[in-house]
Amino acid sequence: MYQVKQETLSLRTQDGIRLDADVYRPLSSESFPVLLMRQPYGKKIASTVVYAHPIWYASRGYIVVIQDIRGRGTSEGEFNLFANEIKDGFDTINWVSQLSGSTGIVGMYGFSYQGMTQLSAASNQLKALKTLCPAMVAYDLYHDWGYENGAFCLQTNLGWAIQLAAETARLKGDSIAYHKLYEASRNLPLFDPIIAYPNLMKELAANSFYHDWINHPYPDDYWSHLSPKSFIHKLDLPMLHIGGWFDPYLRGTMNLYYAMKQESNHPQNLIIGPWGHIPWGSKLGHQNYTKSACSFVDEYQIDWFDHHLKGKERNPLYSHPISLFEMGSNQWQYLKKWETNTEKIYYIFSKGLANVREDDGQLIDKVSDDNIYDIIVHDPWRPVPSFGGHASIPSGSFDRSQLDPRFDILTYTSETLTEDSSISGTPFLEIYCTSDAKSFDISAILSEVKPDGKVYNFSQGYRRINSNKLPITIPLQPTCIKIGKGSCLRLSLSGANFPAYALNTGTGKFVNEERLIEAKIITIKVWSHPEQISKIILPIS
Repeated sequence: MYQVKQETLSLRTQDGIRLDADVYRPLSSESFPVLLMRQPYGKKIASTVVYAHPIWYASRGYIVVIQDIRGRGTSEGEFNLFANEIKDGFDTINWVSQLSGSTGIVGMYGFSYQGMTQLSAASNQLKALKTLCPAMVAYDLYHDWGYENGAFCLQTNLGWAIQLAAETARLKGDSIAYHKLYEASRNLPLFDPIIAYPNLMKELAANSFYHDWINHPYPDDYWSHLSPKSFIHKLDLPMLHIGGWFDPYLRGTMNLYYAMKQESNHPQNLIIGPWGHIPWGSKLGHQNYTKSACSFVDEYQIDWFDHHLKGKERNPLYSHPISLFEMGSNQWQYLKKWETNTEKIYYIFSKGLANVREDDGQLIDKVSDDNIYDIIVHDPWRPVPSFGGHASIPSGSFDRSQLDPRFDILTYTSETLTEDSSISGTPFLEIYCTSDAKSFDISAILSEVKPDGKVYNFSQGYRRINSNKLPITIPLQPTCIKIGKGSCLRLSLSGANFPAYALNTGTGKFVNEERLIEAKIITIKVWSHPEQISKIILPIS
């Protein structure tokens, strides 16, 4: 362990912009590798919402550099979401690799935006950069971050846009705008005439990325230009991928991991804990996953960097290629490959009262000829509220037993399990449903019904539907959970999950045009019979 000193240093980019960084270095005459984090939230924070402080990393024998990206913190320039991270990453890697006391080799770490800056910097293929630890990122910015199956991720996108806009106002010294945005961050403006496009963003955040995101409702060149997917062929580094079962960007983490497994000749390790975007701890939502769930990412990363930047042998404790936390058993699983051994299919069955009686809708093992279709009536005046899961704030697993009896939620429950069942992978819903509207949404939530009647969600999926092509396939959030003997499985279906996802008005208009006053009551018919079988497909380990 080393004593650590701190200083603030700056570089000039090729176009003359000053970028500032806090540099933490061991008090020693030795030379050390560099750990770099590039972030937009103020270098003093240094992602300590999920990671140990940079002093902790530096004390383990590293020069740690926490840099304010262009236009953030004390760095000069104009902030433009993801737009400058490749070229500024190039300049920064070259700069930090030449710091006094540096061995000339660099590793990067950080989550969310800080994960994306790693990928951008690595696309320059600089020899000094040896390894990355990207956590909770997008592979395809449209599909993995902005939208989920065509539905705009309203709560996370709007909340983030307001946060960044408030910081812009603070840097400009605009106290009126700052305080309005600060207030809005605590009570999101969700009830303007255009539901997903609040006037606040137009008035106080004219340069926000939010305008681009909501005005590009389909994947196009705007999204592909900013997505790591477009330069994945340039990345060939060992990477430690980090995700959470209730993180909104887990599908991005998984897509990047699988892409790198195909593209790279170097090790690709994966950690997924029972975490949301923040925090990475033992408790989330209504669940206590025990001390086993506490983050060990800092220790793992030091071991990873020691190996790839210092040539040390891996600690056997952190040498497993895949580390998955199994909820339910509350134990870590250490795997060489994440594979689904088999699938368990449950078919939807009902006598037509799945939105009225919790004992009517069933998940059954065999297709039945006696099935009667169910009806969801989605009323935009009182949409089904978001409650946990990966896309809402707060995220996590909550007791839904007071929510599921709503008239606009269909529930299908299995028989009591006679033995433990382990679900590990991505569940899929194949559903036959039609609507009287031009567009409608389907929210699908998987839960465990405990013997005491409490209902805890563990995976969900959402899709905006604009065509009559059947069946409709909805991938749910990847998961790893042991459902205990004596519990039941439940599938809950609805036409909304608001405000996690933008409200569907039924008009067929784009999300940037959907007006609350035009919103229609939407009738959705769900059925399953031998010719058209609605089912949930579970990956069983």
